[in-house]
Amino acid sequence: MKLRTLLMGAVASAAFAPMALADGHEGERGRDGEVKIIYWQAASILNPYLSSGTKDIEASSLIIEPLARFDETGALVPYLAADIPTVENGGVSEDLKSVTWKLKEGLVWSDGSPVTSADLKFTADYCMHPEGGCAQAAKFDGVKDVEIVDDLTVTVHFTEAKPNPYNPLVGGQSPIIQAAQFAECTGAKAPECTEANFGPIGTGPFVVSDFRPNDVITMVANENYREEGKPAFASLTFKGGGDATAAGRAVMETGEFDYAWNMQLAPDVLAKMAEGGKGTPISAFGTLVERLEMNLTDPSPDLPEGERGTVMHPHPFLSDFKVRKALSMAIDRELLVEVGYGQAGRPTCNLVPAPALYASDNTECLTQDLEGAKALLDEAGWTDSDGDGVRDKDGKKLAILYQTSTNAVRQDFQALIKDWWNQIGVEVELRNIDASVFFGGDPGSTDTFQRFYADVEMYANNFDGTDPQTYLSMYRCGNEPKPSSQWQGENINRFCNEEYDALLDELSRTGELEKRGELGKKLNDLITKDTMTIVPLVDRGRVSAASNTLGGVVLNTWDSELWNVADWYRIKE
Repeated sequence: MKLRTLLMGAVASAAFAPMALADGHEGERGRDGEVKIIYWQAASILNPYLSSGTKDIEASSLIIEPLARFDETGALVPYLAADIPTVENGGVSEDLKSVTWKLKEGLVWSDGSPVTSADLKFTADYCMHPEGGCAQAAKFDGVKDVEIVDDLTVTVHFTEAKPNPYNPLVGGQSPIIQAAQFAECTGAKAPECTEANFGPIGTGPFVVSDFRPNDVITMVANENYREEGKPAFASLTFKGGGDATAAGRAVMETGEFDYAWNMQLAPDVLAKMAEGGKGTPISAFGTLVERLEMNLTDPSPDLPEGERGTVMHPHPFLSDFKVRKALSMAIDRELLVEVGYGQAGRPTCNLVPAPALYASDNTECLTQDLEGAKALLDEAGWTDSDGDGVRDKDGKKLAILYQTSTNAVRQDFQALIKDWWNQIGVEVELRNIDASVFFGGDPGSTDTFQRFYADVEMYANNFDGTDPQTYLSMYRCGNEPKPSSQWQGENINRFCNEEYDALLDELSRTGELEKRGELGKKLNDLITKDTMTIVPLVDRGRVSAASNTLGGVVLNTWDSELWNVADWYRIKE
């Protein structure tokens, strides 16, 4: 087994790819006034370690930064790090059990204090705290400890060889937080530190001046930002709430905003908006998959709080593979794409649709089979004994609570899927929840996707970079949200499979790229077609909208969409 292959291949060769540089950066910082961004899913917190919601991660990325990021090609580029460590430059040990990162010299936080290796170690310890619930715990999978070498250098030690060591403290999901600010906010106390969680001190191009959760964030240029003349904008407004339609109009028709994220709109609607002449849709495919999540635990409100939605109680019917598979077989994914995304979507059966190395040839879900679904439910013992059109078993109806965020496309999907499930004898109740709440990190809310107080829920997410190891590691046994972790955790389904965990361990030790691809496909298949724990629907292209007067925008599907906001500028007429 060639453990060094990965580091000496695609990742390492891309490590020194030049960052995308924008034109228009001559002049003083703040020369272009205000830039206005609208995310119709409003940010609820500015600490990505306490929320896995995309809107929270990306809002945070304006303020706090990682050691390195993935650019628009998927190449790893340094941000706070002086360079990308590799085996060749001595930054990655020969046995692949450690990686050493060195900070750029002279980095300071927005409050003027120096960024040091102590901040790096603290960030890792913060997420790995045994009494805390870290929303990005998979980023630190296999980390033994973080050693301070000197004021600017740390070594991350792994429990075993790690052919892909570029997960901890890398990408928009794992930024560096200031040790001094968060010192008293570790473990179970983490959610209680409102001031730090709402206004982190960072190294990014902007500083929070006011944060109204689930509404609007106002920011000003970071006067201590490391690059002269950047950001070009003196202030930034990050508006949340509303819906995708209003956000698209605000950029492309009225020109009220400069950038709108996640234009989850029908193709004809987008085309009509673009005729407004103020802005343009931009799109790119990456790893974003719209899917159904099957709850493997019982969400019944009849259970005591603290036991509801936990592994203490398996789901009464979704624990049966035949039921989960029947629900998938009833869906016409081609029609979902046509209705919801057009050319910006592709039907898929995979959780990991890209890169090609990791994309399974799993296509069996692409053909709708209503009769086959009915037969499978018959096999599982669910029949319509009283002729009311709803299947039952042992005196219980086959009834599903199906929830998602409030969004026109998602509600269209809900209506179609409900009809198909009705046709196979399943009773369906639909629930939609405001996205700011659904994707929020409030441990007290019962409406978050992490709590999963429903049978089935639908949403989309993706992973940083081009290697899915961390993404697939989310589904390890024990990584589920639960009361003891303040309902944080990435294993939303409460999935636990020994074979899956063993394959994860093998992937973490494997360096040869072709073998990693094979293992990635096996893991994808286990969580999808082999168990139907996750039911993929659509491989979604990322679609946003930018003002025709906004320069420097580079859409990135491999990291935070706002990854290069420091390079944005106003195009002069």
